[in-house]
Amino acid sequence: MSETRTPAIQDEYAAEFAQCYGCGRLNKDGHQFRTVWQGEKTYTEYEPASEHTAIPGFVYGGVIASLIDCHGTGSASLALHRKNGFEPGSGEEPPRFVTASLHVDYLKPTPQGVTLKAFGEVEEIHPKKFKVTIEVIADGTVCATGTVVAVVMPSSFGK
Repeated sequence: MSETRTPAIQDEYAAEFAQCYGCGRLNKDGHQFRTVWQGEKTYTEYEPASEHTAIPGFVYGGVIASLIDCHGTGSASLALHRKNGFEPGSGEEPPRFVTASLHVDYLKPTPQGVTLKAFGEVEEIHPKKFKVTIEVIADGTVCATGTVVAVVMPSSFGK
């Protein structure tokens, strides 16, 4: 029996832009975050590994920041892709975003050993710039919130 996975926006990124340590599907050593729609919000889930420890029992804050960062750029890509008339799995290459600004607030210690759930809300603030607000939830508790301002990746990147 094969597992059916909802196509994530990162599944559609061109190979040359799929190496990100946070969300690159081709980076075998990375986190491989996957961002999808869940209703009108965006969604990513991730279970940190034991090496992502800050102090015993709690997740390192850099992993949380990475999750918020990549979820933000993935969410912006989802939103613009949808605005352009496409969804992941359509075969159309989505726009790629980079981070212009990242802000993280750590509200509670994030426990190890549970799946983290990131939910994002996207606001277009310019035709090539999106603001995404994100909540990271662990075991039913909001542990961190963040804001990402993401911009369409300049054509000079990757050349």
